[in-house]
Amino acid sequence: MMLTRRTLALGLTATALAPRAAFAQKRIVKLIVPAAPGGAIDVIGRLYAQRIAPALDESWVVENKAGASNTLGAAEVAKAAPDGATYLTNADIHIMAKHVMTHVPYDPLADFTPVSRFATSPMVLIGSAAKTPTTLPELIAAMKARPEAFPFANSALGSMGHLATESFKRRTGTATALVNYRGTAPAMTDVLAGQVPLMVAPLGSAVSYITDGTIRAFAIMGAQRSARLPNVPTAGELGLPNLDFTLWYGLWGPKGLSADTVQRVNAAVQAASKEREMIDKLTALGAEPVTEDAASFVRFIEAEQERANRVVAEAGIKPS
Repeated sequence: MMLTRRTLALGLTATALAPRAAFAQKRIVKLIVPAAPGGAIDVIGRLYAQRIAPALDESWVVENKAGASNTLGAAEVAKAAPDGATYLTNADIHIMAKHVMTHVPYDPLADFTPVSRFATSPMVLIGSAAKTPTTLPELIAAMKARPEAFPFANSALGSMGHLATESFKRRTGTATALVNYRGTAPAMTDVLAGQVPLMVAPLGSAVSYITDGTIRAFAIMGAQRSARLPNVPTAGELGLPNLDFTLWYGLWGPKGLSADTVQRVNAAVQAASKEREMIDKLTALGAEPVTEDAASFVRFIEAEQERANRVVAEAGIKPS
């Protein structure tokens, strides 16, 4: 009887530990987010990590490493082994670092392997409801009369918001200051508090504050209005054509990541992008999923780099 009980006890113990053992055997993969928690890059990266991990039977751990225009976290991925255990999720700012910083510890194109785009989101010109006029023409007039009263919050040097802000200032003949932050979330916090009255922000980060009236939306910085904000006109409709700045989010591995690994992870991303639940969550954030293979992502990056070069030259942005 003692032997039977002991055998039964050992069997129950083994059964109880089996799920833990199975979990422990899953490969741990780091997804580096080079921006502060709570911003669009962080939120969208986490949404995809939650779906990629089970699809690949891996355990994906998200780590935020913000700073230096998103280059601190990116530099860690650039130095990582190309073994599929470390990835970077970032936005368009990834290819802009060299335009705004004199010393970037990596080449954003040569030192990474593009895996997939996640999603896109239009930018929107917003202002503190308590600190700004109600219309864009009134805002532009006020900025010209008192430029010191209307600085722009900027999530990071080289971000899509940075490019859009400088282009907007150049097109309107205004010269207000730029206040730089370590990510969209802290920048938005100061806009909400009225500390910095203006910002060109990702729609997903601003839409809830716009709908509840806390923040004023002046214009969509894109080719068409957003379904989430159908009453907010585009900059083109308000007399400022070609201010088209659409934010995009993607996934990279270190240089040398194998083609098989890229294909496997890309397939998981595309599958996630087609899920109804994912589409609904991205839509709620003011974003749209992208389904494309890795080769298409590479071609997209090349085209974006050419466009960024033109915008930087036109806006007079210099590395510092």
